[in-house]
Amino acid sequence: MRTRRPFLLMLFLAAVSLGLAGRLTSGQNPLPRPPSNPSAAPDSDSSASPVMDKKILESNDKDMKKKVQQLYELASQLKEEVEKTDSSKVLSVDLLKKAEEIEKLAHDIRSRGKG
Repeated sequence: MRTRRPFLLMLFLAAVSLGLAGRLTSGQNPLPRPPSNPSAAPDSDSSASPVMDKKILESNDKDMKKKVQQLYELASQLKEEVEKTDSSKVLSVDLLKKAEEIEKLAHDIRSRGKG
């Protein structure tokens, strides 16, 4: 029973650090551009491509910030629940579900950060 609280605290800290790391690196890994085909005839869409790339990157940035904020809120809620829970009692199912949700969200953020 005593090992659950430190484990959940470590899980919380790991989730927060992954969230911050994902937030810091979100602008450093832009989406890779498709290879250009020099033999293809120039299109009228070629001038709109940088604008579309910028919109996609801005959309990804907003999505990443939203997910990091959600991760932070879930981790804060988990921390509050862990502090309220007596270590001699069994952990609640809601607490475990939140921990799993945090883990999935952190994994999603990490995979998006890698590109």
